[in-house]
Amino acid sequence: MANRTSHDQNFKNLILDYPREALAFFASEEAGDLLPSVKVTPIRQEQLKERLGDRFHELDVPLLVEWPNGQREALLFTLEEETDPGRFSIHRLAHYTLHLSELFDTERVVPVVIFLNSNKKVVESLHIRSERHSYLQFHYLHTHLNKLPANQYFSSQNIVARLNLPNMEWAEKDKIDVYANAIQGLFSLEPSIEKQLKYIDFVDIYSDLSTDERKAYQRRYPQEESKMAGLAERLRTEGIQQGMQQGMQQGMQQGRQHEAQNMLRKLLMLKFGELPSWADTQIETASIEQLENWMEGILSANTLEALIEPIQ
Repeated sequence: MANRTSHDQNFKNLILDYPREALAFFASEEAGDLLPSVKVTPIRQEQLKERLGDRFHELDVPLLVEWPNGQREALLFTLEEETDPGRFSIHRLAHYTLHLSELFDTERVVPVVIFLNSNKKVVESLHIRSERHSYLQFHYLHTHLNKLPANQYFSSQNIVARLNLPNMEWAEKDKIDVYANAIQGLFSLEPSIEKQLKYIDFVDIYSDLSTDERKAYQRRYPQEESKMAGLAERLRTEGIQQGMQQGMQQGMQQGRQHEAQNMLRKLLMLKFGELPSWADTQIETASIEQLENWMEGILSANTLEALIEPIQ
């Protein structure tokens, strides 16, 4: 399983790629009915760092929601992922929320916390007061992913919910079905092949299928497995083509032979696997013209030996 930093980054990417869906799922109480005309804009963190100066919030995602023609005053959401509830501090969140309110000169700020693992009770409200007066009341919206029943979201049309099925609550016997419904949701709700490739990784990370579970999935859901294999092959082919073009440009335009050699090695390993020593020797001693010829021949070569003749 990925470490805390990668969890934060994974969810930051998810929210930035699907801001409307993230708000609808994680903050439905405030944003579940956002119309298509509403503009949702991620706020660049660089604008916040100097003022706030708190690394704890470095990977939070503030989203500004604006209504057309000023029908309603803009609403600022801040979404924070928490892997370990024990590290969560409502005081820090309140401090951060007040800073955002001051920085953007608005009192319309909605703090949202996404708990990945909720194994203990967390503080949900803060009340600063004395015997005579109440001075500050603060609470936040929160989603405890591992307490949501996954089977209730199998048919969800919200891609953020579908991708998070592995993070929800499910019985061990249903693990493969949970994984399959997440993948099916990705393919049906995301038309971009690039994002499909990107979020297959997200589902894989949080599903953590064993070798036997992967084989069982392939047997039980051959259609989805076929789609995934096709995407992997496309990625490999596009990587070879792009790399070939970059390698040729570096070799011909920059005149740096070692860069063309390194690029050729990467391309060959992508297609044929680990290179034998004789191939590495051939590449090391080849002219720039020969390196270019090999790059051009990679896509049509079925074997390494057909492309680069072994040393006798």
